[in-house]
Amino acid sequence: MAERTTVRQDETYAGIARSEEFRGLRRRHRAFAFPWTIAFLAWYLLYVVCANWAPGFMSTKVAGKINVALVFGLLQFLSTFVIAFLYSRHARRRLDPVATELNARYEKAVNQ
Repeated sequence: MAERTTVRQDETYAGIARSEEFRGLRRRHRAFAFPWTIAFLAWYLLYVVCANWAPGFMSTKVAGKINVALVFGLLQFLSTFVIAFLYSRHARRRLDPVATELNARYEKAVNQ
């Protein structure tokens, strides 16, 4: 009995994974995740490169004892939160509705 259920689950999942809706869901996710990951890694690499090879620039005072390195470091945290917020909004609007529908289709097929 359990083996039959597992086979049904596997077949159902495989069918959903081949569907246009699922492929579209993956495309939407990748369209957001890949560019933002590359952008963040480039931004982080810029910070590391400047810290290692441009210490004069990084030690430039911005205001009082605050220098460019501190501003860059704080902006790393800010950019992380901004990207997380943007992803949350993207997922809620563009991914979650499709994923919910696909999950409902899966549950219905498996529980019949």
